[in-house]
Amino acid sequence: MGEGPESILIVDFGSQYTQLIARRIREAGVWCEVIPPGGARNAFDRMGPRGIVLSGGPASVRDEGAPGTDEALLGEGVPVLGICYGLQWMTAVLGGEVVPGTEREYGRSEMTVADSGALLDGVAACSVAWMSHGDRVETLAPGWRLLARSEDCPVAAAGDEDARLFGLQFHPEVTHTAQGRQVLANFLGPICGCAGDWKVAGLIEGKVQAIRDQVGDSGEILLGLSGGVDSSVAALLMHRAVGGRLHCVFVDNGLLRKGERDEVESTFGSASGFGLDLTVVDASERFLDELHQVDDPEAKRKIIGRVFVEVFQEEAQRFDAAHFLGQGTLYPDVIESESYFGGPSAVIKSHHNVGGLPDSLGMALVEPLRDLFKDEVRELGRALDLPEHLVSRQPFPGPGLAVRHPGALTRGSLEHLREADAIVREEIHAAGLAEQLWQFFVVLLPVRSVGVMGDARTFERACSVRMVKSTDAMTADWFIPEPDVVQRIATRIVNEVPGINRVLWDVTSKPPGTIEWE
Repeated sequence: MGEGPESILIVDFGSQYTQLIARRIREAGVWCEVIPPGGARNAFDRMGPRGIVLSGGPASVRDEGAPGTDEALLGEGVPVLGICYGLQWMTAVLGGEVVPGTEREYGRSEMTVADSGALLDGVAACSVAWMSHGDRVETLAPGWRLLARSEDCPVAAAGDEDARLFGLQFHPEVTHTAQGRQVLANFLGPICGCAGDWKVAGLIEGKVQAIRDQVGDSGEILLGLSGGVDSSVAALLMHRAVGGRLHCVFVDNGLLRKGERDEVESTFGSASGFGLDLTVVDASERFLDELHQVDDPEAKRKIIGRVFVEVFQEEAQRFDAAHFLGQGTLYPDVIESESYFGGPSAVIKSHHNVGGLPDSLGMALVEPLRDLFKDEVRELGRALDLPEHLVSRQPFPGPGLAVRHPGALTRGSLEHLREADAIVREEIHAAGLAEQLWQFFVVLLPVRSVGVMGDARTFERACSVRMVKSTDAMTADWFIPEPDVVQRIATRIVNEVPGINRVLWDVTSKPPGTIEWE
């Protein structure tokens, strides 16, 4: 067994829900890591985990070349929980039979417990479970017994308690499964023997040491500091690791919110008390020139990412050993940008700080937050004594207002968007709603509508207000404040912002939408 904290190894077969499994396990106070199938054996030997979770995935175990992992892991003596595809893979390799379902089962399903055992202890005899599968288990592997069934699935849960092998056809990690957390708690606690006392703050020294090991005794780090919680926490970790060999660069790309540059300079500048080496680079004209007449969202993101890298490369020339580029990349950034863990999960959109870095960069990436979710980064920030107004600051994407401006950018339209966004932020803070919301902002739409202002006809643009609640940006629910707040926001935008004569409200959750529009 490894010498680190008690842990769970998650083997990712490509499910979009895999990171939710990780979220739920960490929320239960147990460290976990998500590993592609091909790396599971090495990860197991390194981690010495208390248990293994096999995720779902889009493949069928009946297909040639279907993903699998080291079958010997099932005989290591540690508990294994297969979820959806994970159950089907275990069934197939252990001698059971998986067949196409007579009916595909997606979404809400009524589950009936047949034999609770340790895994379903405390779960109601009848409850709601969330399904997402086409195949089903027809014949259990030898030694396994049925634990639960659903309306259209004869095997919703099964296991071999003597071998400590278990499987679920439903997804306990999603909130739609009424008692999913109870099922995971049973697996982590009574079955795996995890105490559940892991805390995010316990990661600090390990991450600091990992940065030191990567950078060495003389290497220097160039960090793009945006002033958001991600880059701020990354900066404090790197500063603790290498001290004055960290050089923070704030790039004004012309796509910032109102007052953003002044706030960052006053918060992190030489007189701030943080002790960071901060350089402010005004590259606004450069970015806006490159983005002129570009309306494709992916093209805009890639241009912004490229110019950021070019600016950092130029800044790095000021230092003899700045061979490392620091970033505040998070788990959700990675998940949406690339199939990072080796599974066939879909790429949602590119992120300016994930993937696509040129070979000519000449700098190795230092990303101490790459395996953490946003709420975990906030906890880490508090443990590092980052001021609460920075810890709780709402996320702002690296491409800035460009992703809130569908269509081609102009300096004038960006200024209109900037002013409208400032009004929304002012009103939400005045209403005491900021701490309840994950993000709240304005999107300037590429459509015009007729209006009447001062008895005159107008033909101006519309904007959409977007407010969401979330804990990790993986999923989000839309939010509308009380009517008086909505009225103040709409009235102020139309009255105070030139070029906008209509205000809409975005009531799309994630999924099916994303939080940002582009």
